[in-house]
Amino acid sequence: MNQEQRRDFFSRLKLLNPKPTTELEYHSPFELLIAVILSAQATDKSVNLATRKLYKVANTPKEFYALGIAELSTFIKTIGLFNAKAKNIIATCKLLLEHHGGEVPRTREALEALPGVGRKTANVILNTAFGEPTIAVDTHIFRVSNRTGLAPGSTVLQVEKKLLKAVPKEYALDAHHWLILHGRYVCKARKPDCAHCVLIDLCHYKRKLKQTEKAVALFPATKQNTKSHSTGKTQKHHG
Repeated sequence: MNQEQRRDFFSRLKLLNPKPTTELEYHSPFELLIAVILSAQATDKSVNLATRKLYKVANTPKEFYALGIAELSTFIKTIGLFNAKAKNIIATCKLLLEHHGGEVPRTREALEALPGVGRKTANVILNTAFGEPTIAVDTHIFRVSNRTGLAPGSTVLQVEKKLLKAVPKEYALDAHHWLILHGRYVCKARKPDCAHCVLIDLCHYKRKLKQTEKAVALFPATKQNTKSHSTGKTQKHHG
């Protein structure tokens, strides 16, 4: 996929969703941090159900630390790995209070030093809370990047680095959310909804449907390019 196609790729996603954002519910960087930690191997829906009750009781590092592991666990017990997550969250709150004045740090190094926070979580916080053009590569973004040929790679870090180079600057801030949402609702793992995908004529997916009426109807300018992209003759990367 060349730069012109990548720009077209994101312009279409922007047209469909001009202001994408996370589906996790939060009102502060700290609430987002907690939600992202809880979301590991869990759905956003399950996290939101838990945090709606939890944040009414505690929504600052001091209040969380006062809850302690046992009481915190009662609020998040419906979420997978809740015991380990409760321990990490309380330990994180302790560090925030002792070293960061109770605030969520704005650097990758400081974020990744917090218990339960890895590179992906740090990227989400930097992007969504602080407006930095980072990309947190989850399973959805990894799949979409490889399947479409946008930024193919064999590891999460490789895909992340390729995306940071490939995504046009004007789309860099929101690329993270567009790719996640596209992977979650259209380019799904088992049954990608190619028939309703506006990127189908740009996509390199080998088994994609060859019907491109929807994409062409929405984006007539791409009609001339549809045939070459849908025949499979120029495909090089497959998810």
